[in-house]
Amino acid sequence: MTQTKTDHISWLIIIGVVLLLLELSFQGPDAIILLAIAAGAIYIGRKKYRSSFGKLLFWGGIIGFFVTLLNTLAIKFLLFAILIYAVLRFAQSKQAPSYIEPTIQDNPTVASDGPTIKRTPFMKNMLFGRQSTPDHAYEWHDVNIQCGIGDTIIDLSNTVLPKGESVIVIRGFIGNVKILVPYEMDVSATHSVIAGTGKIFEHHEPKMLNQTVSFQSESYDQAQQKVKIVTSMIVGDLEVKRT
Repeated sequence: MTQTKTDHISWLIIIGVVLLLLELSFQGPDAIILLAIAAGAIYIGRKKYRSSFGKLLFWGGIIGFFVTLLNTLAIKFLLFAILIYAVLRFAQSKQAPSYIEPTIQDNPTVASDGPTIKRTPFMKNMLFGRQSTPDHAYEWHDVNIQCGIGDTIIDLSNTVLPKGESVIVIRGFIGNVKILVPYEMDVSATHSVIAGTGKIFEHHEPKMLNQTVSFQSESYDQAQQKVKIVTSMIVGDLEVKRT
C-alpha cells in the first residue's frame, strides 16, 4: 500500500514536470528568462545573505521564482491533482482505519557500541490515513509521531503503563486526535492548533484560533503513574476522555 501511494505521487510529479517543460517550450523564452533571473537572484542573495541587499535579493528571487511557476497551467494542474489525491486518500482512510500491530521481540537488537536496545514504535508517521492502537492488549512505548492528513486514536485502556511519566507527542497537519485514558490515571495535556477545538475531560474549548491550551490533573506532580500529552496541528480537534 505504501509503495502504491509513493508511485501515485511520483507519477503526479513526473506528469507535472513534463507539462511544465512543454508549456515553457511553447510560451517562448520569456518564462525561462524570468525563472533564470529569479534563480540567479537566489544564488547571489544566498552568497551575500549577511548583508541587507543579499537578504532582499534572496527573498525577492524566491518570491519571483514561485510566482512565475504558479502562473503556469502545469503547476496549477499539479497542485489541483495533489489536492484531489489527498482528499480521496483521506476519505478512504475514514472508511478503513489502519490498526498498528506491535511486534514484541524476545531478543531485542543491541547496538555494537553499548547496551542500547532498539525498539520498533507501534505507531508510525503517516502522510495520509487514519491509525489506531489495537483493540487487544499491547505493549506500551512512548509515542512521538508526525501526521499529514488523517485521524489518530490512542486507547490506553488496552495497555499497562509503566511507573513514572509516559509521553504522547503528536504533530499533525489536518486531522483529529482522540486519546482514551483510564479513570485512575493523572494527565497533563497541552494542545496547540491554528484552527480547531480542544476537549480535555470536562474542559471544552469550542473555537480555537492560533491558540495553545494546557490542563493538568491536580495530583499530577505527585502521581507515580501519569501521562503527558502534547499535540500540535494546523487544523484539527483534540479529545481526551476517560474510559
